[in-house]
Amino acid sequence: MNNNMKSNGRASARRDHYQDVTDRIVAALEAGTAPWRRHWDPEKSGGPLLPINAVTGRRYHGINVLLLGMSQFSFASGDPRYCSYKQAKARGWQVRAGEKGTTVFFYKQLRIVNRDVPADGEEHTCNIPLLRAYTVFNGSQIDGIPEFVPPTIEEAPWRRFEAADIIMRNSGAIIHIGGDRAFYRPSTDSIHLPPKSAFRSPEGLAAVEIHELCHWTAAPSRLNRDLTGVFGSAKYAFEELIADIASCLVNTELGLPTDIENHASYVAFWAARLQSDKREIFRAAAAAQKAADYCLAFHPDFARSQSDSEEQDAANGGAPLVEAA
Repeated sequence: MNNNMKSNGRASARRDHYQDVTDRIVAALEAGTAPWRRHWDPEKSGGPLLPINAVTGRRYHGINVLLLGMSQFSFASGDPRYCSYKQAKARGWQVRAGEKGTTVFFYKQLRIVNRDVPADGEEHTCNIPLLRAYTVFNGSQIDGIPEFVPPTIEEAPWRRFEAADIIMRNSGAIIHIGGDRAFYRPSTDSIHLPPKSAFRSPEGLAAVEIHELCHWTAAPSRLNRDLTGVFGSAKYAFEELIADIASCLVNTELGLPTDIENHASYVAFWAARLQSDKREIFRAAAAAQKAADYCLAFHPDFARSQSDSEEQDAANGGAPLVEAA
């Protein structure tokens, strides 16, 4: 059991979690690796699966996907499942002695009541979000846990190759073919792609399509992100960061490549910007998760699977904590 962890799975030390996460992300970027990109062989790792909770089956989101993706166990073990020590114990499983866990984050709303008597005679309250850290362990670190069996293509049909085409078609996005660049143009709300012959593989084309669709989600009529930045500006680079993370989330879910080339200056700029604001990576990850969810919802089978999960959560009383996306 991790010495820095309480029996309930919560990290016990009082630390600046925002700074800790930022330092890890920046170190990876400075080493030349964007930690949200996939650096494993899907054929050897049991399939391109995003991390899930071993007990609830719920997917981890946002910043937690990045953190678990940086874990030495993620994907390489072939087991995408994680859970806390307490969750494992409740199931009769045992985290092996000496195993080191990975920290994930959840928000808890703290309700504050105004003790002063207000002028209108009514009691006023406000909710303050508190960031809570929990330590989780990969299924490969736990004895007694059932063997992980990856979902079949029938159980996860959005991993069929045509999934990207289904998403692009159902999105209704305007797509123009021609030229030698791939980009989204806000002024015309259109995606522009080179001809298919310009891509090394159909998978490469699909991955780039998804990347541009993630930019497309930023339009005012959709997720309404700031697209006013010009090339080379802080706003432009931040939108690229969001789209880069979002497309990696979507492409990993679909089993597509995530190693899309980006201008080298982006990586350096991202590292510098994250260093100047320790909460920036949390904001970027949250925005990226929303964009990824928006895109994936265009696949009817995936949308149906999420609807079923939400209904099950509601039947079980819902989750007391909100994941730090």
